[in-house]
Amino acid sequence: MATNRARAERKKPRRFAVADNGILLALALVCGGWLAAQVWPVIVAVVVALILVGTLIPAVRALQRLGLGRTGGLAVIFIAMVAGLLLIGFVTIPALVEQLRQLVDAAPNMQKHLVEQLERSRLTQPIANAVRRAQLQEILLPSSKQALEYSSRAIEVVGWGLTTLALAFYILADPSSTQAALYAIVPRRFHIRLARIMLNLETIVGGYMRGQIITSVLMSLFAYVLLRACSVKNPLPLAVFAGITDVLPLIGGVLGAVPLVAAALPRGTVIVVVVVVAFIAYQELENRIIIPRVYGHVLRLPAWAITVALLIGAKLMGIVGALLSLPVAAGARMILEELRFELPGDGTVDPELRARDQRVENLYAKLAAETGPATSAEIAIEIADKVRKADAAELGTGAAAAEKAAELPITGGGEPSKEA
Repeated sequence: MATNRARAERKKPRRFAVADNGILLALALVCGGWLAAQVWPVIVAVVVALILVGTLIPAVRALQRLGLGRTGGLAVIFIAMVAGLLLIGFVTIPALVEQLRQLVDAAPNMQKHLVEQLERSRLTQPIANAVRRAQLQEILLPSSKQALEYSSRAIEVVGWGLTTLALAFYILADPSSTQAALYAIVPRRFHIRLARIMLNLETIVGGYMRGQIITSVLMSLFAYVLLRACSVKNPLPLAVFAGITDVLPLIGGVLGAVPLVAAALPRGTVIVVVVVVAFIAYQELENRIIIPRVYGHVLRLPAWAITVALLIGAKLMGIVGALLSLPVAAGARMILEELRFELPGDGTVDPELRARDQRVENLYAKLAAETGPATSAEIAIEIADKVRKADAAELGTGAAAAEKAAELPITGGGEPSKEA
């Protein structure tokens, strides 16, 4: 009889119950994904604005230490940025346009000469026929429809850029309001973790952007010296253009080398080969030595993670995605570490680290009791900054750091106290 009962139970269809919370979570994820797909340009603008904020904060603080107020410091930075952009445009754009005009005018003779060289060998005969049929002037000069499309895109990009810049300056002008809004949304038990994340994001973003500036300047100097040594015309604008394109991952080196090689064509084959070989050698030097030394341990990403992040970013959002991929990937890794997620294969989080976190959170709960979002944000950031300094000074990552942070005076202001 027991056997028959077991058979009857096996024949009954199994039913899987889904909790209401699971259904709501799934719907929220679907709606969130759809909304993000619809407003992704706005999300990109906000992310870029936050990156600019993290980059410019050290400059704002330095100007404040010199006696300028926040508004005055922002005005100086804004004027310097606008002046720099206008100067770069004034130096590079006319020269690049002239270079393109000369290349278009010389295209027929260059094509004829190249065809004659390729026809001398049977192996390159098919290539010579393809080069002869190519319409170089149509390739170099876009049609009126394409020019109008490019102009519309350029205007759109400029509009988004100005909006992003204005958003960054709004946040820099009144950071306390932004902090208060953020800390009002996040539950209080996560405020210390949020403060740690914000401080580390500032370090990652600022270090990444400053590294980009250094590598671009070094690329410009190298290109200028190379072009001057080869007696190529217009070395300064071409070098500035090479430095600007060096910011672009994956395609920056190729894009920056094209006008350099085109400018070297009138100097002969030997000069062209020298420019190409030197540029490739510098790219290898930059990728293997300069970039690791400039960025240091700011990103803390292995080579494979950098490659995967660049490919994913470029696939999702093109050049913009590739530009944002590295700081976003480094930030995501840091957030996982600061939230103490136990990833597969990493083992368990250090018990002393968890104890330290608990002591610091208890300290914050005591100091921030019955305070508003703005004050609690300032306290959380100050405590997190002092604990980070204690860790950096090798005071310990366990209970010693928390006890040391508890001994340091809390001012309740936006900046860490001088005693810290």
